[in-house]
This record gives sequence, C-alpha cells and structure tokens, in this order.
Amino acid sequence: MRLFIEQVWRWVSGIRAKVVLLSGLLLLLPFIGYNYVWELENVLRQGQEQTLMGSARAFSMSLNQQPELFERQLATKPRLERGKDLYAVALQSHIDIDGSTLDWDRYQAYKHNYAQDNVIFSRSPYRSDDLNFDLTLTSDGDEIFALVDVADRSPVMRRSGSLRIDRNDHLMVTLTTLEGEFKRYAISAAQSGPADVSLIETTISDTEHNFPSEAIRAWWQETANGYAIELAIPDWLVGEKLSFAYYNVVDPFNRDIETILATSNPRSAETLGTLLVPSPDLERVLTKINDGNSRVWAVDKHGRVLAKTGDLQSANGVWETTIKYQDPPSGVMGWIQTEILNPLYYQILQRPPEHIVDAMQHAAVFRGVEVQQALIGRPYANWRVTDDESAMILSAAYPIKVNDDIVGAVVVEETTNGITTLRNKALEQLFNVLLAVICTGVVVLLLFGSHISKRVRRLRDDAESAIDPQGRVRHQLDPIESKDEIGDLSRTLSTMVTRLSDYNSYLEKMSSSLSHELRTPVAVVRSSLENLAFVNTDDDQRRYIDRAQEGVARLATILSSMTEATRLEQSFEHAEKTSFPLDKVITGCVQGYEYAYPDQAFTLRIKDGQYDMEGVPEYVAQLLDKLIANAVEFRTPNTPIDIQLVQHEHRACITVSNLGPNLPENMGNQLLASMVSVRDENQKSDKPHLGLGLYIARLVAEFHHGELTIANRVTNNGVIVTVLLPVTYT
Repeated sequence: MRLFIEQVWRWVSGIRAKVVLLSGLLLLLPFIGYNYVWELENVLRQGQEQTLMGSARAFSMSLNQQPELFERQLATKPRLERGKDLYAVALQSHIDIDGSTLDWDRYQAYKHNYAQDNVIFSRSPYRSDDLNFDLTLTSDGDEIFALVDVADRSPVMRRSGSLRIDRNDHLMVTLTTLEGEFKRYAISAAQSGPADVSLIETTISDTEHNFPSEAIRAWWQETANGYAIELAIPDWLVGEKLSFAYYNVVDPFNRDIETILATSNPRSAETLGTLLVPSPDLERVLTKINDGNSRVWAVDKHGRVLAKTGDLQSANGVWETTIKYQDPPSGVMGWIQTEILNPLYYQILQRPPEHIVDAMQHAAVFRGVEVQQALIGRPYANWRVTDDESAMILSAAYPIKVNDDIVGAVVVEETTNGITTLRNKALEQLFNVLLAVICTGVVVLLLFGSHISKRVRRLRDDAESAIDPQGRVRHQLDPIESKDEIGDLSRTLSTMVTRLSDYNSYLEKMSSSLSHELRTPVAVVRSSLENLAFVNTDDDQRRYIDRAQEGVARLATILSSMTEATRLEQSFEHAEKTSFPLDKVITGCVQGYEYAYPDQAFTLRIKDGQYDMEGVPEYVAQLLDKLIANAVEFRTPNTPIDIQLVQHEHRACITVSNLGPNLPENMGNQLLASMVSVRDENQKSDKPHLGLGLYIARLVAEFHHGELTIANRVTNNGVIVTVLLPVTYT
C-alpha cells in the first residue's frame, strides 16, 4: 500500500500531472462563455422589452384612430362599486339554457355572491344562511348569459294558472337599452323548466300591463338549496346598465314579499349598476393587427378586459424566427449532438416549456402594475413568472386615448421562450467549440508534458546509471543536442560527470603512484637502519633504531595495502572465469577461519539450492576473507559470527552478521568506498587500517555482476553484510 501511495504521489507530483492541472484553467472558458451568453440574454431581453413596448405603442396608435370602439368607455364611472357594476367575461365554450349548471363550472372564478350588503328590503331581520345568491355573467358578443344560483331555504313558486307573478319567488331583470330606454323583465316559474318572462310596463302587480316577452330566454330549475336560474339576454337589448333583483316569498299562504336582494337598486335608471361586456368589434381589430407572435389585451380604465387575441403558447417573441427555420443537425455529428451532448448540456440548461401554464389566460380583469401605470398615462413594461415558474412573461402596456382622455390600455405580452431557445442554441454551439478546444488543448498539453517528462526522466535515468552508489563513474553521459533548457542541463551534467570521472581516476591512481614513489625512500631508510644496527652497539641507540625499523615496516605494510586494490583491479582484466560450486567454496573458507581464529566461534547455515556460478573462486574466497576479518575486528567478544547462504530470486545470497557496535547513520554506502574507515578509540590498534577491506569486497562482488550492501541488524545490535551473486541453472 505504501508503495502504491508513493507511486501515486510521484505521478501527482510529476510534470504531466501539473500540466493536466494547469490545463484545468481551460475550464474557465465555458464559465466565461456561459456568463457572456447570460449577459447577451439580458441584452436580448432588454431589446425584446423595447420591441414589445413599440408594439404596444403601435396597437395604441391604431386604436386611438378608431374612437367609435370606445363610446361606452367614455361614460364609464371613475370608480366602480364591487357587485353593483357588472362585467360579463368572454364566453369560452357554448352554454345551453337547459337548467344544468355543468356548463358554468369553468366560470366559477368569476361569480359574485350577494348577501347582507345587497339587501334592498326585508320585513324581518335578514340572515344570509336563509337567502343569498351567486351571479355569473358571460358574453359571446351576441348574447349575455347569466346564472343566478339562489340559496333559498323557503322556496315558493308560482301557482299554476295564476296571472300574478309577484306573489311568489321571482327574478327581476332591470336594464337600459342601447337607446337609453328603461325596461324591466320579471322571470318566474310554476315548476322547473323554461321560465315565464314578462315585460313590466307599469308595476308588477298590474297584470293588464304585463306582457309575455320572448326577448329573454330563461330556465328556472329547482335545486337542493333553492333555484338555478339561467338567462340569455340578447346583446342588442342591453345598453350601459343592468341589475338583477331576487324577490323572496317565505309564506306560501299570504305570499307577501319578505326580502329583496339585488345587485343594484332597480328603482330607476340612475340607481342601476353599469354593465361592461367584451367588444367583438375591438377583438376583430386586434386580431387583424396582431401577427400571432404576441398576446394582446385591451382593457378599460378599471382594468376590465374588453378584448383579447392571441395566446402565450405561440407568443415567443421575434427571436423565435431566428431559430425556427434552422436545419437540424444530421449525420454522425447530429447523432452525437442529439444523443450525447444535448442530454449533458441540458443538465444545466433549462428547456422552454412546451405548454405555458398562465393563470391570466382567462382573466376578466387585468390588475398588473403595467396596466396601473398605463392608465395614468405612463407606458410601462413588466416581467412576471408563470405559476409553475417555467417561463418568463413580458408585458408592455400603453394607454388608449380618445380626445385626450384615457379610456383604457392595450397590453402586449410575450414569453422569453424565443430568447431562451436562442440562448440554448448559442450555448450549445459555444459548448461544442469549447469542448473541442479544451479536449484538443488538454491532449496537446498532455502530449507536450509527456514529452518533457520523458526527456527529463531519460536524463534522470542516465544520470543515475552514470554514477554508482559509491560515487564511481560507470559511463559518460551523452549530451542532448536540443537548444532548450533540458538540452543545456544535459550538457552541463555531461560536463560534470566527465570532470568527476577524471577526478576519480586521479584518486584511484594516486595510491599506486604514491606507493611506487615511496617504496625507494622506504627501502633506503630500511637499509640504512639495518647497516646502522650492525655498527652500533649502544643499547639506548639500538632501542631507537628498533623503533625506527618498526615504523618503516609499518609504512611498508601500508604501501602494500594501498597497491592491493590496484593489483586486484588489474588482475580482473586477465582473470579466467570457471564454473564452481559456491557452497563448497564457502564451506572450505569457514573451515579455514576456524583454524585462523581459534578463539572465535562461527555458525554456518546453507539452505538447499542450486549454487553453481561463473567466476573466480579465489576472488570469492578473498571477498569472504575481507568480510570475516572486518566482522572479527568489530564483533562483541564471546559472540559468534553468523554466515548464511540461501538462494533468493535466481541469485545466491551470502550474509555475514556479527553482534557489535552499529554503523554510524548514513555511512553504509560510504564504508564501501576506498580508504574509508570508522573506528572508535578503543578499537584502534597498531595495525594500519586504511578502509580497503570492504572496498576490495565490493570490487569482487561487482566483478561477478553482484551487489554488496552493509547495514545494521534488524535487532539494532550489530552489523550485517549482504552479498548477492548470480548463479547458473542447468
């Protein structure tokens, strides 16, 4: 595990990993491009806002030139009274006057409840639980449809065959015609079904002046809570004002009116509430002007919708056309774009929704801030999010003026789907280009880093192999001819290795030269001392002569040791290698050591194996002699020296171990060099110690293509020397 971690760390620390890490800066390009496209989208939105405001202004200018479309809006009250002033929403689907309220379910949001605040008359204290009604109004341009859903705990219908229509529950529809004429219509029924509609000329009790009318279609349907009254009033009949009043009879015997609940007081035209219906003429004008890329509203000065054309589903703005007619990608690149890249891109990009969910789609009143600003004469644009937060809607409102009076506003709406799609296309193309650039850049940088790393590793390996652990030069470095920094470094290292080789050669020859130069003076001194000893009989002088002769002898021994390594290296050139059993050589040597060192114990362990090798057995014996001599000198007294021979990975492993002082820190490889010795004061003797023993042993091991290492024992109480020599197999 440690080796794996070291390899991983070495790779992470390498040039290639750093180049790959630096190439990660290329990932900033998509971020920068992404932000740039977002900024571009903001610019496009501002452009869309200006374009939409121009469209709203164009719609407003067109409508300003047709004041006849807003004749009713000129007389609209400055302030509306909720419930009294009525508004018929645009009809979205057909309604049958048949007593079923299922057709009205989609208009439930537009109904208004009438209760306590709408009581016109009551004989007894009014309770809303006993009587109230909901009114829903719609219009298709030809008729006004009304649903009066009455909650009445004491329903009293008309007697069958009775001419009186005021002695039972009935509904009074009061209106002004287009010409301003005041009219009242009473709706009553003896049973569920088509209701009786009567035009009231004078008073409702005057049966002679009450005439059946077919102008209004009505259906009276009993329900579990009271009645459901459906009406269809022709558009030509209703002018600016309209009121619905429900007359409630509680006692079925005296049949007096108990309570009158109305949208507005039906007493006179002045007390009636106003009515506003969508304008088909205005809607046709808007449809003719609109190109289908926007949704357009026209509202009155109270925000009530007069006309609407278009829908948000196709209102994607002018930018939609820039991408609508682009050819889809084809071929292999098209498949890669569609099946691989787009699914990745749209993990962060948002697709425009296929269906717009907008609560304003069927709104009857537009209350946005843009309308409020436009109705006070300020063109205004506003952004809002759809209910499901899937799309942005831009609304631009512009005032509509007739004779310099603001009668309403035109609102033009578009979604940002066109811009979103354009942004996505731009990001797709940007990401495609950046992906190609990043991949190419990473590959090029990785190849470049690998090339640089390869050259550096090659130079490192050459430098490592050029010098052995003992500092000797094995071979010269071949300088690289390139003119870059690595080439300069290679040439510098080559020069350094050459200088080191020359210096090592000088050091290796120095002992031989020094020994050669000193032998003659030593011989002269020795002969002179010998002659002096013959002619001088004084005891004191003879003692000094003996000490001088001992020094000369020691100096001669030093000179012999200095030349031993040189002679050994020279003998390697002429040595003839033979095949011999290594185990027998070691066994014979150990037997000789037992005679040479009678006071020292030796233990020899040889495991079974194949120990035949090519070499010179005398050299191997000399190697072992040096190791044993070194071990004997440094061993703890009365402790054995262990010699072991085992086979290890096609090589013979010889270990010589002794108990004694440990090696100094970081001195293992240095002790294998020439003339290096580390001894304590108590280990010094009269014999010369030049540190050549382990050096000669190393030379012998390398001559046999082996290795020699020295280290402290695992138990940290001595030294172990390991020699690995290759063996041959038959």
